[in-house]
Amino acid sequence: MYTILLILIYLAFISLGLPDSLLGSAWPAMHTDIGVPTPYMGIISMVISGGTIISSLLSDKVTRRFGTAAVTVTSVFLTALALLGFSFSRNMPMLLLFAVPYGLGAGSIDAALNNYVAVHYTSRHMSWLHCFWGVGTIISPIVMSHSLTRSGWAAGYRAVGAVQLGIGLILLVTLPIWRIHKDTAAEDTPPVRLRDALRIKGVPTLLTGFFAYCAQEATCMGWASTYMAEEKGFPPEKAAGLGSLFFIGITAGRFLSGFIMNRLGDRRMIIIGTCILSAGIVMLCLPASPVIACAGFLVIGLGCAPIYPCIIHSTPSNFGADKSGAIIGIQMASAYIGSTFMPPLFGVLGNALGFGIMPLFIAFFVILMITMTMHTFAAVAGQTSVSQK
Repeated sequence: MYTILLILIYLAFISLGLPDSLLGSAWPAMHTDIGVPTPYMGIISMVISGGTIISSLLSDKVTRRFGTAAVTVTSVFLTALALLGFSFSRNMPMLLLFAVPYGLGAGSIDAALNNYVAVHYTSRHMSWLHCFWGVGTIISPIVMSHSLTRSGWAAGYRAVGAVQLGIGLILLVTLPIWRIHKDTAAEDTPPVRLRDALRIKGVPTLLTGFFAYCAQEATCMGWASTYMAEEKGFPPEKAAGLGSLFFIGITAGRFLSGFIMNRLGDRRMIIIGTCILSAGIVMLCLPASPVIACAGFLVIGLGCAPIYPCIIHSTPSNFGADKSGAIIGIQMASAYIGSTFMPPLFGVLGNALGFGIMPLFIAFFVILMITMTMHTFAAVAGQTSVSQK
């Protein structure tokens, strides 16, 4: 039963990744069909991110009341509704309308499942959980590409929406399996309020570090292809494919790091990942063959791989399982703030100063991330040592 539940959780995280890469792959055709300028995708993304931030902040309260299983199933159906709604949308207001459940569903399932796995499973499974998110992000563009060559972007959304609906039905009929674990989020303990969580020693620095990590990760995701075209001289069509090297690196890295996480622990894996990530940034800066820069994005992805899962997994042990649901919810919100607002900032700076500043931009957030994260570990260790005296 434990193995079956783990498979269901992995399946749910594939469903979380499916919508994340769909809008970007469909938008070149979508904006032409509905008659809006290319930059309007940013408006839709902002609405989705807004819903995600709100549902992340509310996730602890909602999950305590209804349980992780119910929240997960509801969230999957919400995103399925949004994807199917997108497929029938023919104007911007309809897209914005369905962007709301798109974001609300993503934030709820992200926070609830991250906390559930952090409490009940080892860091190995947390790494593989996020590996399956990567699988979802890889599947969607493939489906959309196939649909665009045959019947259009709407069919792509319908196909992915149908897959999402199928995953929701599987999770619905297997709800009793979730009872093998006691749902700590559903206990009769009062939820941790936002202001109380922020007063816990180590939480503000943790949130800053997580914000910084997601800022640099999202910048790599969104701007790698542009960097390869503008700074390394690759033609746009080739640069678009090379941008996938980061996704390949982070997905493969999370699969491979799962085999060693339990032995090395969260803190060491974060340090190792940061060192590998830093090596990738140096490779981008080398005035050598552009192939080195391609390898740089692959190495950056490999370095990023263990950092996000390990920061999340360490939260219950750092702050207690009774508080982890609220803190992870706030972490998800800080993550989406970083990934929503920092890549556009880089776009503005890149247009003004040149996209060659990308390694420096990423390096700034990597330094901020590792500094704040290690400060959190030190603060929590200090609290533990004081409590033991």
